[in-house]
Amino acid sequence: MVLVRAARYGTGPDLLAIAHRGGAGLAPENTLAAFERSYALGLRYLETDVRVTADGVCLAFHDATLGRVTDGRGQVRRRSWDEVGALTVGGTAHRVARLDEVLTTWPDACFVIDVKDEAAIGPLTEVLRRTRAVDRVCVAGAWDGWLARLRDELGPQLSWALGWRSLTSWLMRSHARIGPPRALPPGAFVHVPMRWGRLPVFIDRLVEGAHDLGLRLIVWTVDDPDSMHRLISAGVDGIITDRPDVLREVLIAEGRWPRTVYADCDDR
Repeated sequence: MVLVRAARYGTGPDLLAIAHRGGAGLAPENTLAAFERSYALGLRYLETDVRVTADGVCLAFHDATLGRVTDGRGQVRRRSWDEVGALTVGGTAHRVARLDEVLTTWPDACFVIDVKDEAAIGPLTEVLRRTRAVDRVCVAGAWDGWLARLRDELGPQLSWALGWRSLTSWLMRSHARIGPPRALPPGAFVHVPMRWGRLPVFIDRLVEGAHDLGLRLIVWTVDDPDSMHRLISAGVDGIITDRPDVLREVLIAEGRWPRTVYADCDDR
């Protein structure tokens, strides 16, 4: 198979099937093995997180600390890349991945990057420029000001999801059935959880409102097929899942698997 660079993030008519933390239900989260397994299934949208080491290296890593995922301890930002790179993940032989390695290993994939730390903004900007990946990335999960800084630095080719403040305001107003907040920019993505704390999020009610504002609604983190079928019927624009294998089968059953794009991955 000959690899080509991905089109701009979110272009095309297909529902976005996005592998959460690379595909955390298939291999240790955010490892190269997780990304590889999701990619082999045919997914070309992959979600990850960014943390930065003491010496400015961007990692595909979720937590502020090392202990839950690796055999190391302490804060990521207080460790050098040499220290973090020597650790193993999930009691396996897998290593922590550098973000630049992830982006360059799969040049025809698009990525959601969840910005976990303000200190990562500068290093992330440099990585996206150096790897020429700006147009195939959507930044998400952070405060609105952080995302605005990234857009200012990297330009309109960078896709983005509403930051936490805008998302919270939009959800509250939508559930109260009052108008949208002022100056809500069209063209962004809205990443909505299945639950907000203990409360379920009524996704069906949000889809039309998002589309009326020119927003595209992505739901996370959805792992069971019944919920996937229901969300597809509701008209969501994408699903983020730890189980890309399950989502693939659901999309095939729904007739929504993009065969023309991923024909090389079908019927495996």
